[in-house]
Amino acid sequence: MMVQQNVRFGLIGTGRIGQVHAANIAADPDSELTMVADPFVAGAEALAERFGGIATDSPEELIAAGRIDAVLVASPTPTHVELTEACVDAGLPVLCEKPIDLDITRVDALRSKVEASGVPVALGFNQRFDPGFAEARSRMRSGEIGELEQLAIVSRDPGPPPAEYLGVSGGIFRDMTIHDFDMARFFAGDIVEVSAIGAQLFDAGARERGDFDTVVATLRSAAGAIVTITNSRHSAIGYDQRLEAFGAKGMLQVGNTPTSLVSSFSSSAVEAKPPYLVPFIARYAQAYALELAEFLRLVRGEPSASPGFEDGRAALLIADAAQRSAEAGVVVKL
Repeated sequence: MMVQQNVRFGLIGTGRIGQVHAANIAADPDSELTMVADPFVAGAEALAERFGGIATDSPEELIAAGRIDAVLVASPTPTHVELTEACVDAGLPVLCEKPIDLDITRVDALRSKVEASGVPVALGFNQRFDPGFAEARSRMRSGEIGELEQLAIVSRDPGPPPAEYLGVSGGIFRDMTIHDFDMARFFAGDIVEVSAIGAQLFDAGARERGDFDTVVATLRSAAGAIVTITNSRHSAIGYDQRLEAFGAKGMLQVGNTPTSLVSSFSSSAVEAKPPYLVPFIARYAQAYALELAEFLRLVRGEPSASPGFEDGRAALLIADAAQRSAEAGVVVKL
């Protein structure tokens, strides 16, 4: 599909992440927000008033209207498969937030249609576009540290999500760690072995719903690299997002983003630094904008590094394996 004019977007879902995408679509000179859909139409109307476009309470109307060139799906996870399929049937490129679904059988039922259609389908693994992570991967692939031997990923949220959200999230591995599973593949390639442990240390909501609030996963790549992922649903120091890639020739580290670059020195503290950014939207603001720009290239038929349907499926397979490993205390082969 070759689109020469500004890409006309339909946005489905006007929650927190939908609002981020609406602002980025409106700010990008190569795109415009043309339609916004949400069953809670007041949310769609509010976004349309701020960023332009026509509001509707019907995603189906948005897809069938003939007014748009591409769709961004930011609605709740249980709607992703149906909306992605509807976009593919309509020939509309779609950028869908992760995960594709919580059930791999539903993902696999859609897989052949997506592959046969030729319609671009991208997954919202925005962390691939974080400038620090992207630079570290590029330098690793250039041979700066030699072959990757170890990859360490730390991801800790400032606080747990609402208890009602945990009930529909699919659990920490499918909801939170899935970003890290994608990053593991982004750096280390295909994953062939998964081991994970989880604990309920502090969050009553996770305990009530049989979820974990603290997890560690160890993965092995097809090339033999070992990946460790550390997650927590709380962090007193702010949004803790770090990565370390290690090889025979050296190591690359990506640290946290501070709220200020100023350190203080006094009689009571030396090199006292400010806390890290708290909301994930602030930490990954640049990544979301770059994710959109890359998807625009995909829509235009240009070479694009947007993660696709197969990347979403692979990350979900790893998440399922981690869940089984943590529950049963076994190593799971992929």
